Amino acid sequence: MSGTKISSASIDDPRRKKLLFRAWHRGMREMDLILGPFADERIADLDDERLDQFEALMSENDQDLYRWVMGERAIPPQWGGPLLASIIAHRRQRIG
Repeated sequence: MSGTKISSASIDDPRRKKLLFRAWHRGMREMDLILGPFADERIADLDDERLDQFEALMSENDQDLYRWVMGERAIPPQWGGPLLASIIAHRRQRIG
């Protein structure tokens, strides 16, 4: 079971379906639980530019992503924009 709360059948775009799946099926469960809920809530609303960025972010190493999101390491300049900031804010909102 992936944990996703939305059905990929409700998404018409194959690229968004693939990214939703990838967000929930990372190599590290902690990242599944960070990226999966974000994708559940936001994948349908990402514009093409943010979708490109999210797809590129999926190629990053899970341990690095985790450290950036958790504030354990500085975010590299290429990821210092609104996409990763919104993922971090979404995580913080979920945990309270």
